[in-house]
Amino acid sequence: MEIKINLGIKGKAEQIVSYEDTAAKLGSGLVEVFATPAMVAMMENTCMNSVLPYLPTGFGTVGTKINITHTKASPVGMRVFCKSELIEIDRKRLVFEVIAKDEIGEIGRGKHERFIIDIEKFMNKIHTV
Repeated sequence: MEIKINLGIKGKAEQIVSYEDTAAKLGSGLVEVFATPAMVAMMENTCMNSVLPYLPTGFGTVGTKINITHTKASPVGMRVFCKSELIEIDRKRLVFEVIAKDEIGEIGRGKHERFIIDIEKFMNKIHTV
């Protein structure tokens, strides 16, 4: 099945930092600020959701690579935003540019790679030895 996705697809998301999103809670640090793993999850989710409407039923994407910098701390209660843009397509490989900001300014940026999968085939494949 040929899937047609165009360059330039954009995604966006926002959330308010809660204690559940902090480095102290997730074990990636000792302070109660927006954790790098939480920011990465937000970035991946933004990218995934941006292309889902363009995929046939039964298809999705999986993250395979992420290269980001987390440059500023955001405290609990701060609103954080993520924007993504699809900048490269190579058959089933999708590359996104991602930027995260809070209410004050940029907190992180980088690139994220995802692959388009047939969900049923993917799950069947991981259960076979």
